[in-house]
Amino acid sequence: MNGPTNWGIGRRLLLAQTLVLLAGGVATWVVALVVGPPLFREHLRMAGVEDNSNEQFHAEQAYRHATALSIAVAITIAILLAFVVTAYLGRRLQRSITEVSAAAATVAEGRYDIRVSPPGLGHEFDDLATAFNRMAGRLQAVDSTRRQLFGDLAHEIRTPVSVLEAYLEAVEDSVKTLDPQTIAMLREQTGRLVRFAADTAELAQAEDAHVGIAPGWLDIGELVAAVSAAVAGRYADKGVSLATRVTVADPLWADRQRLAQVLGNLLDNALRHTPAGGHVSLAATRCGADVAFTVVDDGSGISPEHLPHVFERFYRADTARDRKSGGSGIGLAIAKALTDAHGGHINVDSGGPGQGATFTVTVPRVAPATAHGATAS
Repeated sequence: MNGPTNWGIGRRLLLAQTLVLLAGGVATWVVALVVGPPLFREHLRMAGVEDNSNEQFHAEQAYRHATALSIAVAITIAILLAFVVTAYLGRRLQRSITEVSAAAATVAEGRYDIRVSPPGLGHEFDDLATAFNRMAGRLQAVDSTRRQLFGDLAHEIRTPVSVLEAYLEAVEDSVKTLDPQTIAMLREQTGRLVRFAADTAELAQAEDAHVGIAPGWLDIGELVAAVSAAVAGRYADKGVSLATRVTVADPLWADRQRLAQVLGNLLDNALRHTPAGGHVSLAATRCGADVAFTVVDDGSGISPEHLPHVFERFYRADTARDRKSGGSGIGLAIAKALTDAHGGHINVDSGGPGQGATFTVTVPRVAPATAHGATAS
């Protein structure tokens, strides 16, 4: 079919403008026929031309012919100009729409690196191109994260599964027996898988924490004391000292369980990378309208090239997040997701390997929605 319903935007624009011009021409013709002759006849009378005379008849005929010719020429020129302008704009519009359509088809095929250029036809079309590029960029980032996540999951699971398989084959071949040492190794690897599964589920919940955050007024001193008490046993077993300092008396509007999880993850991370005899401190201070929680250790430290990546899922630097230390590479990603859900931010600083690390979590003391309508009690 090649009917009007299948016409492109260029033909539709040209048809629309032609109809408008023809309607304007017809309206002009009718007005000229109805209003023009009486006015022209009145002017002839004022000029001394008698009614129903030959002079009046020929003058009115000349008026009608001149009016008809003028309107016809004007409409013809307008239609030609409309054709030229419409052809130009239609071609640009069609090229832009075709580009977006082709790019959308490419995205639908799973290629997210495609981008479209702003057509320069007004801010609406430029906004459309910008929105499409933003969508494609977001999909590309999600796809890249998905691929990396699957690769990381496979890598993380492969090691304990390989160890379990090797030990089970050794037992089957009577190379090893199920003595306490072998059972302990098997339990360690199965425990590692269980912890990894739990950490992965916890990360998924944390990254969707904007749905599950339940803020309320909490006592910062009590929170710091509870978090430090929860890890005190592990710190004592390893021989690492833990000091706390709280200089904020006002309560904090936050989700106590989630914020305790953030601080607990940071303290666990500090413990893993601080040797026996080392020191870790947890401090809570006022920072303008925010509250800053700072965890400082004198452990293995982090090289400058690794600092921008420590909050990425499964990321480990050889000196800062080594697998032998027992971390799954998820704890800091969880801390970042929960901090973001509170409207805060988290950062890390380190002087380099062997210089320790400082993690700082800053969260608003009062949520923006309650900043003007709620007061600390």
